[in-house]
Formats: sequence, structure tokens, C-alpha cells
Amino acid sequence: MKNKSIKRMLASILLAFESFIVFFATLAGFGLKVADGPVVWAVGLTLTFLLIATPAILGRKGSYGFGWALQAAIVSIGFWLTPMFYIGGLFACMWAWAMIAGSTIDRAKIAYEREKASFGQTENVEVFEIEIDKK
Repeated sequence: MKNKSIKRMLASILLAFESFIVFFATLAGFGLKVADGPVVWAVGLTLTFLLIATPAILGRKGSYGFGWALQAAIVSIGFWLTPMFYIGGLFACMWAWAMIAGSTIDRAKIAYEREKASFGQTENVEVFEIEIDKK
């Protein structure tokens, strides 16, 4: 089985959820007439498409930096639609958590695999039982 990056999985999940939020924010911005209709749709749908497409490139050079740029763009929507400062800020914090936690878990997984290989147990893991005397 191929080892998958937890950092990449967490980032992909977050970007997928965030694409829905940006789409709904686009609808809200259009309904509230925060700018011209075509401008709202162009910005909103472009960001939505980028959020959906970005997980395909995660793991490549500069891809996580591009994710940070998307987070900044989403927070900056708050200049036209004020609640997006809060919602975008929340997602930016979750993005930071995904980067930190994902990297930590990936490093721990690599260390575990190295430790397991050093004991010569590549596939088989010994199982043992502990018996407890009941008095």
C-alpha cells in the first residue's frame, strides 16, 4: 500500500469544504450587490475553481505556498463582504493547523516506519495477550 501524506489529505479536505463556503459567499455577495454582478461571479467562481483544483497539485514544489495565497485571497474578500474576515480567518487558522499537524503526523509516521524496519518487522507485527488474575 502506498504511503499517503496526512498533510496532503487534511489540506485537500479543508480546500474542498472551503470551496463550498466561497461559492455561498459569492451568492451572498451577488445578492447584496457588493460589486457589479459579473465581477462578483468572476472572482467568486475563479476562487471556487482554484480551491477545487488545488488538491490535485498538493505535494509539489510551492503548492502549499499557493494554498496560503488562496487563504489570503479569501480573507481579503472581507473588504467587500465583512463576515468573510471572520470566516476566512477561521479557515486560515484551520489551514495552519492542517499544515502543522499534518507535517507532525507525517514525520512521526516516517520515524515509526524506520523504527519498525530496524527491528526487521516489515509486515508482521507480533501480538500478545496479557492475562490478569481475577481474585
